[in-house]
Amino acid sequence: MGVALAAMLFASGAARAQQGEIKVGEINSYSALPAFTEPYRKGMELALKQINDAGGIKGKKLVIISKDDGGKPGDALTAANELVSRDGVVMIAGGFLSNVGLALSDFAKQKKVVYLAAEPLTDAIVWSKGNDYTFRLRTSNYMQAAMLAEEAAKLPAKTWATIAPNYEFGQSFVAVFKDLLKKKRPDVEFVAEQWPPLNKIDAGPVLQAIDAAKPDAILNATFAGDLVKLVREGNTRGVFKDRAVVSYLTGEPEYLDPLKGETPEGWIVTGYPWYAIDTPEHKAFLDAYQQLHKDYPRLGSIVGYSTVMSIAALLKGTDDTSAEGLIKGMKDLKVSTPFGDIVYRGADHQSTMGAFVGKTALKDGKGVMIDLVFKKGADYLPPADEAAKLRPKE
Repeated sequence: MGVALAAMLFASGAARAQQGEIKVGEINSYSALPAFTEPYRKGMELALKQINDAGGIKGKKLVIISKDDGGKPGDALTAANELVSRDGVVMIAGGFLSNVGLALSDFAKQKKVVYLAAEPLTDAIVWSKGNDYTFRLRTSNYMQAAMLAEEAAKLPAKTWATIAPNYEFGQSFVAVFKDLLKKKRPDVEFVAEQWPPLNKIDAGPVLQAIDAAKPDAILNATFAGDLVKLVREGNTRGVFKDRAVVSYLTGEPEYLDPLKGETPEGWIVTGYPWYAIDTPEHKAFLDAYQQLHKDYPRLGSIVGYSTVMSIAALLKGTDDTSAEGLIKGMKDLKVSTPFGDIVYRGADHQSTMGAFVGKTALKDGKGVMIDLVFKKGADYLPPADEAAKLRPKE
C-alpha cells in the first residue's frame, strides 16, 4: 500500500540516523486518479527537495511517507491508522475526493492527530463538519462557486441546468453555486439537474435530458474522464451551441489537456494557466519544477508543492509537535506559495489560497485559458466571525 517518494530526496539510513528526521504521513488516490495525483506527487517531491537541501526542519530531515487510498474512504482510514500507529508520523496530509477527506477529518478528530486536507473541496470539511484537528489548503467549493457565480451573474441567461458527479463534491458545489447565483440574480431559475455517478457517466442520456429542458446556460462540475465523454458527446449533439457554460475545474491542465482539439470555446472556468502567470513566485516555482521534472506543472503540482511547504512552515514555527502544539501553530499560519502568500484562518481552518478564472479557447490545436483574472481567496470567504459560526460547537 505504501507509495515511496523519490529515493534521492532522502538521505541514507546512516545519515538520517545521525541527523534525525521528522515524519509526516500522506494519503492520496494515486491509483484511482493519476491525472491529478502524479503531478501532485511531483510537486511534493520538489518542495521536499528544496526543504531538505536547505537544512530540513531545524536540522532534521523531513520525510513524507505516502500511501494510496485507491479513492476509497475505508482504504484511506486503514492507511491513516498505519501511519499513526506504526510509522509514528507527527501529522497526516493529503486526500483528493471529498468523501475521503471527510473520512480522514473524522479520523483526525477521533485519534487527535492533525490533518491537512490538500485537495478535498467540500465546504463541510471546515464548516458543518469541521473540527479542531483539520485544516484545508485548497480553494473550497464555496470560494470557487462564489468566483464563478460572480461571472455567471453577468450573463443574460435566466434558466440553468446542472451536471455534477453524484457524491459529496458535486452535490455540495451545485447547492452553493445555486444559492450564490440566486442571491446575485433572483430572476434565475434552475430547470434541470443531472447526477451521473463518478467515473461512470453515460453522457448521451445526460445531455439528452439537459437539452430537453432547453436551458439558457449549463453549470458543469464533471472532471477527468467524465468531462472528456461529456464534451465529446455534447459537441456531437450540439448541446453546447449557443448556450453559456460555466464549468468548474475545467481550466486545470489535468482536465483541459486531454480535450485537445475538442476543447469547447468560451466556457467560463476555474483553472491553472501555468503558461500565462507572470509573477516572481510562480516563475521561481515553474523554473525549478521544469528543471527537476522536465515537464510543465499541473494544478496538482501546485497543491502538492504548497501542501509540503505548509507542513514545513508549521514545523519550523513550533517546537511542540503534539497535536495541541500543531493546532496552535496552524492557526493564522502564513505560507508562501506559487500563487502568493496564503493564511490558514484560525476561525475556520480554511486557507486563503485564490484561483484563476477565465474562458476556454483553442490555440495550436489544444485548449488554453484566456481572459484571465486571479481572484484572491480571502475576498471570497465569509468574514471570520461568520465562518466560525458555521462550525460545530466542540
